[in-house]
Amino acid sequence: MESQNIKPRVPQDEHIVENRELNIWEALIPVFVLVALLAYNVYTYGDEALSGSNQFILLLGAAVAAIVGFFNKVTFNQMMEEVAENVKSTSGAILILLMVGALAGTWLISGIIPTMIYYGLQILNPTIFLPACVIICAIISVATGSSWTTSATVGIALIGIAEALGVPLGMTAGAVLSGAYFGDKISPMSDTTNLAPAMAGTDLFTHIRYMLYTTVPTIIVTLIIFIILGFNLEPKGVADTHLILQDIKSAINVSPWLFLVPVIVIVLIVKKTPPLIALLIGTLLGGIAALIFQPSIVAGIGGGTSLDLTSGYKGIMNAITVDTAIPTDNKALEGLFKAGGMSKMLGTIWLILCAMVFGGIMDGIGALTTISKSLLKLFHTTFGLFASTVASCLTLNITASDQYLAIVVPGKMYSKAFKDKGLAPENLSRTLEDSGTVTSVLVPWNTCGAYQSGVLGVDTLNYAGYAIFNWLSPFMTLLFAAFQIKIRQLASFK
Repeated sequence: MESQNIKPRVPQDEHIVENRELNIWEALIPVFVLVALLAYNVYTYGDEALSGSNQFILLLGAAVAAIVGFFNKVTFNQMMEEVAENVKSTSGAILILLMVGALAGTWLISGIIPTMIYYGLQILNPTIFLPACVIICAIISVATGSSWTTSATVGIALIGIAEALGVPLGMTAGAVLSGAYFGDKISPMSDTTNLAPAMAGTDLFTHIRYMLYTTVPTIIVTLIIFIILGFNLEPKGVADTHLILQDIKSAINVSPWLFLVPVIVIVLIVKKTPPLIALLIGTLLGGIAALIFQPSIVAGIGGGTSLDLTSGYKGIMNAITVDTAIPTDNKALEGLFKAGGMSKMLGTIWLILCAMVFGGIMDGIGALTTISKSLLKLFHTTFGLFASTVASCLTLNITASDQYLAIVVPGKMYSKAFKDKGLAPENLSRTLEDSGTVTSVLVPWNTCGAYQSGVLGVDTLNYAGYAIFNWLSPFMTLLFAAFQIKIRQLASFK
């Protein structure tokens, strides 16, 4: 039975133009130009490349594709019709992204996210420090949808604790990143978790449920390895989290009742409630919880000294829509006590729209049809197609130096090939995350690798071997493909 969730990309609505004159080298010209421009752009701008320059590079790639189309007698109107269809197909994903930003805002000011951190830190024990790092960072990353925020806050604290205990920093950083990227990968609030299904042509919650087949075994193996490593360590000292726990408690009203809100949202997701409805309910419940548990914080964000109708309304609306923060004197908590609301998602939405322009032009000139046919000739097996996708994601993480582009370009390039092979789009979206999202942190010059190394103060090559979840994920997805485990077919091919 088909999922009733909103689908950001509906494959049966696709109309990809067949262009018999376009050969494989002509079809690949825009891809080669795009990758080269993106690589130079990321080299030039570094972490700031996502602020807009990468988006414009995607438009330049679309312009190159259009020139190829003109030489092959494809009209401008024909190309723009495909762009319009592509942009229209992402409307569901865009609305979900906006609602995810709103949810993160109310969950912050209500104290839900800080409360998760508060109780998570209390499970620390020197004898199980490394697996505890994985679990804590996984919980926080699921709640925040951000591996970057997790490592820049709790990750820094855990590195400090590891140094006091005498635990190798490379191991600790690997554990932090394994947990952080597990949470980032499956959290509905993560931008990459929204981006992958939008590129592949499936919906958010189908993508997450299907990812669990490879993600859960990978994190279990990761935990087992860290448990074994932990038993072979001889930590010294005591893990002192008293200060950070005290600062969290002084900043917000901590209450286990706040867990009721995420539990309700999880139940709605399990019951296959449409994502927009589940996220809207979670946002509204977060706002109500904020008024009940954190009235002074809401009033302050609303510009008042005490909670009344005006300050309460403005406080909740500000949390939903724009940048907000919970006041704290603890520098380590400042990053985690911030949320961007719906406005934070505009950069990702911008990226999706520009990617859809590039993909639409490539559709319009028949390039994706040519590429997919060539791929199907090269890879006669299902495993070959999965292996090619994994290799493309890894190559783009190395060459284009950005995880978003390692999702966007292969996502558009392989979606037709997976469909022609009779494979459901969630196979592709899962592979994009298993090989594109998580491996970005293993490349020193990738924006993710550079950021995480700088934040944690541990060299990329020092932690890469211990980031077990990150390098094991692509092997797990290939293992499932090789043995035909949970490889879903399109209904028309069954």
